[in-house]
Amino acid sequence: MTTLLFGHQSSEEHDMGPGHPECPDRIRVVQQALEADRFDSLENREAPRATVDQIARVHDRDYVTKLFDAVPDEGRVQIDPDTAMCPESGEAALRASGAIVAAIDAIAAGETNSAFCAVRPPGHHAEPSRGMGFCLFNNVAIGVEHARKAHNMERVAVVDFDVHHGNGTQAAFWSEPNVLFASSHQYPFYPGTGAEDETFVGNVFNVPLADGAGSVLFRRGMERVVLPALEEFDPDLIVVSAGFDGHARDPLANIRLEERDFEWITGKLVDIAGEFCDGQIVSSLEGGYDLDSLSSSVTAHLSALMRAG
Repeated sequence: MTTLLFGHQSSEEHDMGPGHPECPDRIRVVQQALEADRFDSLENREAPRATVDQIARVHDRDYVTKLFDAVPDEGRVQIDPDTAMCPESGEAALRASGAIVAAIDAIAAGETNSAFCAVRPPGHHAEPSRGMGFCLFNNVAIGVEHARKAHNMERVAVVDFDVHHGNGTQAAFWSEPNVLFASSHQYPFYPGTGAEDETFVGNVFNVPLADGAGSVLFRRGMERVVLPALEEFDPDLIVVSAGFDGHARDPLANIRLEERDFEWITGKLVDIAGEFCDGQIVSSLEGGYDLDSLSSSVTAHLSALMRAG
């Protein structure tokens, strides 16, 4: 089957201000990378808007209402010290969440078994009652709940290899045994969560990596903790928070990964999806702030993800 690619023009229009690392050029370099001949078989689809009801499966309705009320008519507003909105941010947030909802709809309909959502703002730091860390809504968590509630996919696994811990995703599912959350990330580091002993109801598997950890420790953590946990969990769907800020050239962190590491872990996840859930796997863009390494890392990730087809 063809891997689907979801995106929307509004991802380029969400702008948090001059010099902000989570900038519109991030999505532009991803789109340019995906114009390469090797990606000719990808099917491009426009991300729809998520509905408020879909978002509210994860986020408090009061938060959703207040966030949209705060979108400015001009200029920018801050929702936390790192996160701002411009007039186009509400549309971008709706489309970013809508992308993963549409991807899961397509998987459930048998149109594909794999998809990549090339969208921003990212989502994995957004908690049920607040946005933070460049994130407005938790796109991946919204996708998980859509899979479970709209398509009866009872057991959904989230794997997050962004260099920052996905505190928002963990907070959304800390008491839900039928959602597995596994994260590798630099620790101690922003946002301060993600210790190894944060296991909750036995559904959370954190792999904290020290400053400068590198490929060997990253792969060892995946092989010893995350991949066995996935196999034991026996998921109906795998959802990936695909952050590429663990790259050695990224300015915001320092676990010193390379493109081949992202291709390796994606390939492992594709293999597990093939064995346990008919190859069903969807990935959504999170971090990655060095533009050159973001482009090459997405290329590596998609090259592996397309093997799910």
